[in-house]
Amino acid sequence: MTSLDPRAPLVLDTRELGRRPGSQREVTRTVPAPAELGIEILAVPEGSPVDLDLRLEAVMEGVLVTGTARAALEGECARCLEPISDEIEVTLQELYVYDDRHDHHERNAGGDADDEVSTLEDDLLDLEPLLRDAVVLALPFQPLCRDDCPGLCTECGARLADDPDHTHDAPIDPRWAKLTGLQQDQ
Repeated sequence: MTSLDPRAPLVLDTRELGRRPGSQREVTRTVPAPAELGIEILAVPEGSPVDLDLRLEAVMEGVLVTGTARAALEGECARCLEPISDEIEVTLQELYVYDDRHDHHERNAGGDADDEVSTLEDDLLDLEPLLRDAVVLALPFQPLCRDDCPGLCTECGARLADDPDHTHDAPIDPRWAKLTGLQQDQ
């Protein structure tokens, strides 16, 4: 397991809690967003501020983290490709288990159940995976600039929101093209 850097913005030190169940502390900090926080079409710009408002609480098995993260989003509309700027606020909740069970982990390397557990490492916890999961789950699968975005014209690619009434003559099937000449003769 890689050891965490205590100076990393999303790594929190829980030593002050002293492993006394019930002891807690509030953590409010603004951190730069890690790279690729979000989905390809909508994400928190790397390095932009993420406001964390957290409560760390010692419980029997480890440290319970609850709180919120707020950040700006940048992306593009899935229908018309216009830029989108928005804000996101996600709720965070995770139990970080004390890492007293190293041997247990080694023996259980093949077990799936343990992979799901967030573990404290030398009383440090890493918020990044939790933040990533929360943001990705909160984002719309197909972000839109507005709920009823009409998208782009399939003929010419014009934004229908700018010019909702624009039309094209119905394309003529080449098999019937000769008939149009006959119609005009009559």
